[in-house]
Amino acid sequence: MPTGRQAAREPLVLICGLDHTNVAPEEAVFRAAGVAFHQVACRTEEDYLARCREADVLLIQYGAVSRRVIEGLPRLRLLVRYGVGVDGIDLEAATDRGIPVVNVPDYGTDEVANHAVALILALARKLPLLDRQTRGGRWSVFEAVPIRRLSGQTVGILGCGRIGSRVARKLAGFDVHLLACDPYLAAFPPGVEPVSRDRLLAESDYLTLHCPLTDETRRLVDAAALARMKPTACLVNTARGGLVDTAALVEALEAGRLAGAGLDVTEVEPLDPSSPLLRMDSVIVTPHAAWYSEEGRADLKRRVAEEAVRVLRGARPLNCVNPEVFGRGSAPEARDGQAGVRPRDGRT
Repeated sequence: MPTGRQAAREPLVLICGLDHTNVAPEEAVFRAAGVAFHQVACRTEEDYLARCREADVLLIQYGAVSRRVIEGLPRLRLLVRYGVGVDGIDLEAATDRGIPVVNVPDYGTDEVANHAVALILALARKLPLLDRQTRGGRWSVFEAVPIRRLSGQTVGILGCGRIGSRVARKLAGFDVHLLACDPYLAAFPPGVEPVSRDRLLAESDYLTLHCPLTDETRRLVDAAALARMKPTACLVNTARGGLVDTAALVEALEAGRLAGAGLDVTEVEPLDPSSPLLRMDSVIVTPHAAWYSEEGRADLKRRVAEEAVRVLRGARPLNCVNPEVFGRGSAPEARDGQAGVRPRDGRT
């Protein structure tokens, strides 16, 4: 990129490591605002340091934005995440420099909730196993026994923010008993019984995870947690792969101490083709797809670009996960008293 851009201090937005087929929604927003932007292939620290030194704003999908990256980009004013989770960004380092970190916490709420419910229903009815058997020429429901009636069973929701609450609302029509644990929630949705984490683990027939990945929640579902669950229970994760200790999950499934799992996210993505999880009839794995719909993706891309333009014009972003930066010299001024919030739901 020409060094003259830096000398003139024209605002520059870089779209980093995006795997979407096009950036038409972002381009429409930036062109209307007269903001220059480029796409760059960035996944590693070295990529960011080599290719982003002139950037005022980074729009990030993948890659670890570490303290070294944040301190090594002199013009950086804003970090915007394509999605909800910001666990790949060093929030402390960004806050130290007065750089707002922005996400889009509600762009795919319905999609993720639907995916979680779909995994619960598919596990309850053993649909993947029945499909494979039928395609293999075996026409018998009794190869999938036992299948239990979903009505009357208990679904536990770990994390009852935007997505967890939407899951509860959707499941209410299935006549299940709904439990939830969320230490950050003051009021729970109608029909949901708030319980302790230990009780949630012990009583859930289906446990669905809707937490962000933080130091506190990393491997929240470990061997000890799995040991508290019913051997007939199933685990569903559409939030963050790091919430679950994969080795402990495999061991519990292989030993019959857990009946099944529905996983849209895994600790390492993509999942290793040799993973035992892919050989188990009781496990459903999807490729981090819960967030996706055509409408949801277009909405996400437009809103990410709008946040960048908003900050470049001197306004406060709508969704800031480190709102303490406001009032510092390098951060935009607060607008309309809007408060930033940290997301309770974890997803892409």
